[in-house]
Amino acid sequence: MDLDYTEIGRRIAKRRRHLNLKQAEVEERADIGYKYLSSIERGFSIPSTEVIMRLAKALDTTPDEFLVGTSRAQNEEWKNVAQYLQTMNQKQLELAKNFLQWLTEQDL
Repeated sequence: MDLDYTEIGRRIAKRRRHLNLKQAEVEERADIGYKYLSSIERGFSIPSTEVIMRLAKALDTTPDEFLVGTSRAQNEEWKNVAQYLQTMNQKQLELAKNFLQWLTEQDL
């Protein structure tokens, strides 16, 4: 599955505007650098899994809203998973990403 980072940026911007938040407010909430959100929203920067998770938390939504355009806000279990992901180092995040990709391909 190839990700369209320009579309991901548009979805992040749409969510931010829906909440009437400025980029600086979201950057502070997500603990990301100054002007980084602008670069993500315009598709110039590719956010890491960790940054996607931080932005989802800062914008009170799920990462899948940004990645695939749907939200599972009615199911709060994703927040518990997100808390685990936030504590992981880069190697652990890559392993978790690979596992999640494998898991979504299973016919359960």
